[in-house]
Amino acid sequence: MNDHIPGIQVSRAFHDNYIAPRLASCMPALPYASALVGPGSEVLGFDTSMSRDHDWGPRVLIFIRESDVLQQEKVLAALHKDAPAAFHGFPVHIEQTVVTTVPAYYSGRLGVCPSKVLEGLELLDWLTIPSQTLAELTGGAVFRDDIGELTAARGRLGYYPQDVWLFLMASVWNRIGQEEHLMPRAGFMEDELGAALIASRLLTDVMSLCFLIERRYAPYPKWFGTAFRQLACASELMPQLLAAQQAAAWREREQALAAAYRLVARLHNGLQLTEPLEVEPRLFFDRPFTVIGGGRFAEALISRIGEPALRKLSDFRFGGMDQISDNTDFRLLHQRFPRTPEGKSPLRVFFDHLMQGIGC
Repeated sequence: MNDHIPGIQVSRAFHDNYIAPRLASCMPALPYASALVGPGSEVLGFDTSMSRDHDWGPRVLIFIRESDVLQQEKVLAALHKDAPAAFHGFPVHIEQTVVTTVPAYYSGRLGVCPSKVLEGLELLDWLTIPSQTLAELTGGAVFRDDIGELTAARGRLGYYPQDVWLFLMASVWNRIGQEEHLMPRAGFMEDELGAALIASRLLTDVMSLCFLIERRYAPYPKWFGTAFRQLACASELMPQLLAAQQAAAWREREQALAAAYRLVARLHNGLQLTEPLEVEPRLFFDRPFTVIGGGRFAEALISRIGEPALRKLSDFRFGGMDQISDNTDFRLLHQRFPRTPEGKSPLRVFFDHLMQGIGC
């Protein structure tokens, strides 16, 4: 991997040395934005030499204004004519170049109507979008933005609104509270495999919570651990997480988890979003099992949610898309199914029905 050139670097050079000069020559009056965003390990900066075997190479997305959409074919024709077969030694697939508008591209990825890309998402919309998608649309690099729409859209998606942030953190603490006593209970019954599986779920929740605490979008499983190592808290937490994951016996696993809970509880208090909460693990009722009491943190966060409807929705505490399911196909429902005439994705319709049911 020492000779690997990051994909963002390759695509930026391709833009600067081919895309921009070609459009300046053929369509000098056309304002546009260009970037590398969306799917692809290089967008998140995690590509290696292994990434080159598929869907990797010099590529640029071009965004034009809605008023210039009739110029789309002319832009493509300008780029296709005499296009190089390779750039810096990498094959150029110019036929895969995307020319679109910011509302069209971002709405398709987010599963919302195009107007919301420019005006902003509603609170419930945020709950329907996987953090991987948000990471893809705010990551990568913008090479040029004459029209301003791309920069503005990325800015609006920069991170969750305050109440959504509180809601999601509360839901993860609640997940911890629901399962933290199950790991030692399984171990107590001499089910080490079951205890290890539950511990892995808890470790995922702890790490997810860290992403939220540091206001970073967590990527999907392939890059989850890699991105976690970039967090400020990782160096302190990694020894405990690895000890819990690699433990051979549940008591050892329990001790490592308790240490991790203590650290994350301190991180929670450091946010100063709630009154300081006790960070020392305690016994689960009269049982000899050590827990942090995740529900305490969930309750404290929920009490600080200002939006009444979202606060009422917190009664269910299942969070957003990332907490509801890790099934890849389910998480892509917002992209794969057509939106309703109102521009709502299938999961948004679910949340709307739920809100109606609880009287919001």
